[in-house]
Amino acid sequence: MHERRNSQWKSHLSLLDLFQRNNLQLEGQEAAEEGGNGQKRVATGRFCWRLQLVAGHETSKGKSKMKKNRRGFDLSSKPSGDGCVECLASPKGWWFHLRRCAECGHIGCCDSSPGQHSSKHAAATGHPIIASFEPGEDWFFDYEKQGMIKGVELLPPHSHPENQPVPGPAGRVPANWESLLN
Repeated sequence: MHERRNSQWKSHLSLLDLFQRNNLQLEGQEAAEEGGNGQKRVATGRFCWRLQLVAGHETSKGKSKMKKNRRGFDLSSKPSGDGCVECLASPKGWWFHLRRCAECGHIGCCDSSPGQHSSKHAAATGHPIIASFEPGEDWFFDYEKQGMIKGVELLPPHSHPENQPVPGPAGRVPANWESLLN
């Protein structure tokens, strides 16, 4: 599926990332059974491969107040909703995990999702920074720097409702969803 990905974003997949991605099912199963690192995982053991990049990185909690003019952040933006905007607009759209644009609040699906709407939003708008929009996750990623960055406290909510299914939305996720992940 990487052939479809915009070449601008291909560079972020190092050999280590690819190795980790190919081994996620086993690692994810162990994490789901053990509740690894206090991060919320899908019951099936599959989780977004980008979470491997996040493990061990600092979170935005407890960070100092940031300057109002920091590029990529708008502290007044609110999330666009509880789900991926583009997936909800499509009758068959569904997502694996959700990401929030730190600049405008757009909620899009992760790169493991079929639509990869979060990275497409970043490429189309020039908004380079995303935050996880999953309960219990508190991290930021910069598409331009291709790495994790220190974040700030964005306006709530900081995640979709905890009772919202993952993957989602309810009623649209195909039975073979795991085989459809990127």
